[in-house]
Amino acid sequence: MIELRTPAQIEEMRPAGRFVGEVLTALRQAAHVGVNLLELDELAHKMIKDRGAESCYIDYHPSFGASPFGKVLCTSVNDAVLHGLPHDYTLRDGDLLSVDFACAVDGWVSDSALSVVVGNARPEDLELIAATEQALEAGITAAVVGNKVGDIGAAIGDVARSRGLKVNLQFGGHGVGRTMHGDPHIPNDGRPGRGFPLKPGLVIAIEPWFLHTTDEIYTDPDGWTLRSADKSRGAHSEHTIAISPDGPIVLTAR
Repeated sequence: MIELRTPAQIEEMRPAGRFVGEVLTALRQAAHVGVNLLELDELAHKMIKDRGAESCYIDYHPSFGASPFGKVLCTSVNDAVLHGLPHDYTLRDGDLLSVDFACAVDGWVSDSALSVVVGNARPEDLELIAATEQALEAGITAAVVGNKVGDIGAAIGDVARSRGLKVNLQFGGHGVGRTMHGDPHIPNDGRPGRGFPLKPGLVIAIEPWFLHTTDEIYTDPDGWTLRSADKSRGAHSEHTIAISPDGPIVLTAR
């Protein structure tokens, strides 16, 4: 079911968005060569506890997950792009790290993601991250009253094609509210003018993710982490936004 939020409810959602942005900023600053993925998860866990927030991930067990997730972050490294389950791995020079984080504050959820290179970066990795960020901005720009979900997807897909990248449609953006994942689904490609109409009060996460040379993925033996079929690297960018008569409101701005 697609739910529309009142202006007052959108104001109530702002603290969750700010907090998610603060956590991702702290994680970006903490991600260095020699830092373990479990340390990043512990940092986020402590910030959740100190804020009195609630993790959306730790007990999360959708149909595509092998078991309850058990951690508070998704940390995807190199050929992993989505749903990376934090494990005993120490970051190395040149690693491409994507971090996805969602939590609830006072009952309202926000969801956001970013990608960074740890240490010395390969130019092609920086270009891939820039592509996801450009696509995210394009998707947000298209998220205006009078457009449709297909306009968001088309804007994202156009950026991917302009950079010679393919788009996987298995996972994409989604509605956000009292729970992390709701309707409508926001695919990372689409046809302009098609799909659910964008109305004031619609709150969604827009999240382009791309791989260097493929759009095919498989699930790691951990039952969660999604990796590229050809071992090429991936990047992921995401914001939670609210659609208003005056344009999109980025709730998770950092």
